[in-house]
Amino acid sequence: MFTHAEDVTTRPTLTGDVGMSASTHWLATGAAQSVLERGGNAVDAAVAGAFVLHVAEPHLNGPGGDMTAIFATADAPGEPQVLMGQGAAPQGASVEAYRRLGLQRVPGAGGLAAAVPAAVDAWLLLLAEHGTWPLAYVLEAAIHHAESGVPVLPSIAATIGGVAELFREHWPSSAAQWMPDGQVPATGSLMTNPDYAGVLRSLVAAGEGAASREAAIEAARHEWRTGDVARLATEFLAVPHRHSDGRDHAGVIRAEDFASPAAGVEDPVTITFRGHTIAKIGPWGQGPVLLQALMILAGFDDAELDPGTERGAHLILEALKLAMADRDAYYGDLEPAEAARRMEVLLSEEYAAARRAQLAEAASHAFRPGVVDGVEPATPPLDEPGSDGDAAAAGTGEPTVRGDGEPRGDTCHLDVVDRWGTMISATPSGGWLQSSPTIPGLGFCLGTRLQMTWLDEASPSALRPGRRPRTTLTPTLVLRDGEPVMALGTPGGDQQEQWQLPMLLRVLVGGHTPQQAIDAPTLHTTSMPGSFFPRTWEPGGAVVEDRLGEEVIAGLTARGHRITRAGDWALGRLSCVTRDPATGRLGAAANPRGAQGYAAGR
Repeated sequence: MFTHAEDVTTRPTLTGDVGMSASTHWLATGAAQSVLERGGNAVDAAVAGAFVLHVAEPHLNGPGGDMTAIFATADAPGEPQVLMGQGAAPQGASVEAYRRLGLQRVPGAGGLAAAVPAAVDAWLLLLAEHGTWPLAYVLEAAIHHAESGVPVLPSIAATIGGVAELFREHWPSSAAQWMPDGQVPATGSLMTNPDYAGVLRSLVAAGEGAASREAAIEAARHEWRTGDVARLATEFLAVPHRHSDGRDHAGVIRAEDFASPAAGVEDPVTITFRGHTIAKIGPWGQGPVLLQALMILAGFDDAELDPGTERGAHLILEALKLAMADRDAYYGDLEPAEAARRMEVLLSEEYAAARRAQLAEAASHAFRPGVVDGVEPATPPLDEPGSDGDAAAAGTGEPTVRGDGEPRGDTCHLDVVDRWGTMISATPSGGWLQSSPTIPGLGFCLGTRLQMTWLDEASPSALRPGRRPRTTLTPTLVLRDGEPVMALGTPGGDQQEQWQLPMLLRVLVGGHTPQQAIDAPTLHTTSMPGSFFPRTWEPGGAVVEDRLGEEVIAGLTARGHRITRAGDWALGRLSCVTRDPATGRLGAAANPRGAQGYAAGR
């Protein structure tokens, strides 16, 4: 048993046989579980919970954003699939066009950073193909909360407070929605969004009279892409507005961008680790980072992989640095054949062994991608915080954890498993209320995922029309003997893979229960270029929870890690659901940090 597996955890270990739900907000968990209790399957429940997250955590996600999910159905348990809800760059978004505007990087806030919104389209696609409930039933909870109100969380109030001056001076439509009386809403007050409720009702109305449940949902998808949402969003963002570079620009997204189908289903990328199959999204996201790190660590003895020891923490940080360097050097929305070729190399035993040999006893402060034959590795700008590259940090990228450990929020996450064995893990994000001005009549804004692209044609993640930005959204599905046994994930931008790695090691190697693994202290490296504006890095940086222990932290410092203490309970918002294929018993666990995420089940 690894260290930090206390007998008493912050939450009980949930078990049952009807269904389990876990998410970053109790209202989403409750909505999902309510669907399971009334006979809906995991897909019905996940979609219901996801739309509630738009209302309950608007500072962390929104309908104008993006999402990825990974799921396996009861009919095909051994064939996990990726739900791709990451929209592409509009046709008017290119390196050349943005350079002409005097930009060196894609802004972190404002319409120029908007990819085609794909979250809603993806959820509707999943519901049509694998759900059982009509759309009106699934959206009932979200409509209720949008009209009746949800309590303002401290983090929502803090987020609005941080951008209140921007709203008042430059984004009056955002001030009207999020500061209706001209003031930052008080924690605990009720926050409504009648405009978004109207959008959801219009999606339901679009399918009235359709010949089937599926046809009604397809009508809603068509309405989303070609109706009032697309028209109002593109017309509004065409008017110049303030961006995070301190200047006013018009957005480039147009109605024809909106109209193109954005969502899809893809095969995952997988590896085998300690007898388990780990399934992730492909290199158009950062999912393979987790797989690469596991492949590197697979060559060490079990006892060496304890995140609660100096040796284990050091190996984890160093393996992540190598995987993250490969992410920035080789990942992107590549042609399928080229993506497959790179993954074959990067996830091979031979490559992992070569990278493993690069791990030293001291912390590395270098950007060290590996060698992929025939590919020149991209080297992104390596600006440290406080450098010229950080000068325009007035806007916010993804609201995640700063390098100095200061929390800035996160994204959202949702996991569901039903009695029949369908299991899904999803990470919705983007379209945060601080992303760009709220669109009048819709109650939400578009996302800023294009900030993850580079204005450098040589980069595999260059800004190119029709190409997806290399997203950080990356849930995980774990299978054993061809059956899904755990779905997990976390918000956190660049930290998503990093916080999942210690949890997986604690469960799959160290014998922790999922709740013990979530509760245990965690850590991450900042020794990679950040995915979000202003895209700085801190070479050798490591952020740790103080509960890791003085001896371990001192040992990491002695090895050369530039340690930032984040406090006792600050890092990670992990949740998961589990299923034992032999017995059908289900389980769930949720993060206690922030007193917001909850699991439920029966």
